[in-house]
Amino acid sequence: MSKVSKPMSASKGHLFILSAPSGAGKTTLCRAVMQQFPDMRYSISYTTRPHRKGEKEGTDYHFISIEEFKKGIETGKWAEWALVHGNYYGTCGRFIDTFLSEGNDVLLDIDIQGTIQILQRYPDAVTVFIMPPSLDVLRKRLEARGTDSPDTIAARLARAQDEIAQRHHYSHIILNNDLSSAISEVVALIKAYRARRPKYPGKTGP
Repeated sequence: MSKVSKPMSASKGHLFILSAPSGAGKTTLCRAVMQQFPDMRYSISYTTRPHRKGEKEGTDYHFISIEEFKKGIETGKWAEWALVHGNYYGTCGRFIDTFLSEGNDVLLDIDIQGTIQILQRYPDAVTVFIMPPSLDVLRKRLEARGTDSPDTIAARLARAQDEIAQRHHYSHIILNNDLSSAISEVVALIKAYRARRPKYPGKTGP
C-alpha cells in the first residue's frame, strides 16, 4: 500500500466519494451526478487493466502500463491506490488538490481500500456507499454485462460481500433498488452539502 500523506488543511471545495460493489450502479450514478452538477470535477482513475468494449481513454479511465503505475507509486503521484483483481487502480493527488484549492467540488469513484486512504489525507471528504438490493441481483447484473467469466463473477461477488461488511467506513449509505430514486437521493445529499459552504472567489457554478 502507498505511503499516505498528512491530512490536508480545510479546502474551499467539497470532496465527494462514491463507492459500491462492482455491478451496483456506481458508474451510472456518477454520470447522473456530473449531469446534475456540470461545474463539479470528476477525477478519472488510472488503471493497468485492459479496455472494456466501449470504454474510452480519458473518459472512463486513464489506461497505463504496470511500469508507469509503479513509477507513480514511487514518486508519490497517487492520493490512493490499490491492487484489485490483479490490476492497479489509482487517483492522482495533484488533480484533487488543485481543484479543491480553487473552490471546485470533486467527485471520486473509488473502492473501500481507496476511501480509507483518502480519508487519511482528506478527513472532511463526504463518503457515500451504494448498496445493491441483494447479492443475487448483483450476480444477475454482472452476468448481464457479458464481459466476465464465471470465475471472475464469483470473485467479484466474494469481494462485494467483503465491501458490504465494511460499509461502516462511510458517512452515508444509499440503497440502489430503484435507479431513479437512488439518483435523487445522491443528488439531494450533494445539494445539501454544497448549500452549507459559502461561495468563494473563483468558484464556478451555483
